[in-house]
Amino acid sequence: MGPRRGRPEIRVASVPAGHVYVRHLSSPDLDLDDPVRRLADPAPGGGPAAAGQPWWPPAMLDPAWVERSHGSFDLMHVHFGFDALAPAQLTALVEALRTHGKPLVLTVHDLRNPHHLDRALHDAQLDVLVPAAAVVATLTEGAAAEVRRRWDRDALVLPHPHVVEPTTMQRLARHRPAPAERGGEFRVGLHVKSLRACMDPATLLPTLLRAVQEVPGGVLQVDGHTDVLDPGGARFDADLAAWLADAPDVVDVRVHDYFTDDELVDYLASLDLSVLPYRFGTHSGWLELCRDVGTPVAAPSCGYYADQGPVHAFTFDEQRFDADSLVAAVRDAWASTPTPAPTVAQRLAQRRQLAEAHATVYTDALTGACSIATVGGR
Repeated sequence: MGPRRGRPEIRVASVPAGHVYVRHLSSPDLDLDDPVRRLADPAPGGGPAAAGQPWWPPAMLDPAWVERSHGSFDLMHVHFGFDALAPAQLTALVEALRTHGKPLVLTVHDLRNPHHLDRALHDAQLDVLVPAAAVVATLTEGAAAEVRRRWDRDALVLPHPHVVEPTTMQRLARHRPAPAERGGEFRVGLHVKSLRACMDPATLLPTLLRAVQEVPGGVLQVDGHTDVLDPGGARFDADLAAWLADAPDVVDVRVHDYFTDDELVDYLASLDLSVLPYRFGTHSGWLELCRDVGTPVAAPSCGYYADQGPVHAFTFDEQRFDADSLVAAVRDAWASTPTPAPTVAQRLAQRRQLAEAHATVYTDALTGACSIATVGGR
């Protein structure tokens, strides 16, 4: 549906458009006066994308795409997808956008890339993108403060929208009493997925085992993908698999392929606590999934997870691990009444605010104005 009440359409080359985060920046209301139209993701390598085709690597980040397609968009908004690009390639992209008068908007999701063991490349990439952007945004006040320190840029704080679909949130909405009050099992989940670079579950597992053994009904559920925990997997981690194989019965090990979206939501909803095993990072979509279904999260001190939403914090980063703080986080989660999940109405209201905020951001980028305040609400 086109814009109403005479607001001119703003065509955004969103990188990407199909990611759930970006999709949920649009209003849930079909009749909202929303002038923003995000272009569909081109197929990697250019050309039209087939339905359901992956958006990565993003064709829009190729200066040649800008040269071919600059008449189809008014500005570019970069979120994800530049992980593997050399700074020189990003400089060429910025120059192509400038040549054709297309402002760049940047949302800084990651100040430390969770997929890079060495931070140097991501730092160099941001050194190109942040100064070049007409508007810089990020998800938390802590990240905005870091952007200010590192680049002397003021970043708008636009919080993460919901991830789970509203109908599913409604289905899973329930009151969770404190585990200590209800008795029975207290299930702590650690999902090692495919062991991306920021993850260090091996350091946490012995302490998590101690923690669940110290609380009544404690169970440690460890999930991992077959590529990491199956001996025939392409990324098989023999040490991790051996530790899990020798773990006592209080450790419930589950090896499987990637969850579907519905399976992932149901998995997170089944836990009493989800532990993020990250030594570095910035923000977390996993944390937002947990918030949507009301599952408490134990989050490390690295990054800005505690700014993003309520967490049980423990000390863990590239230099330090305080085992006692992790035990305390688990015990606190067991003893505490979980923070209620945001209601569907709250999440949809936040989404409407974000849609309006982005329309204003894009208008400001096109006119050189600065008329938006930070969007509140975690």
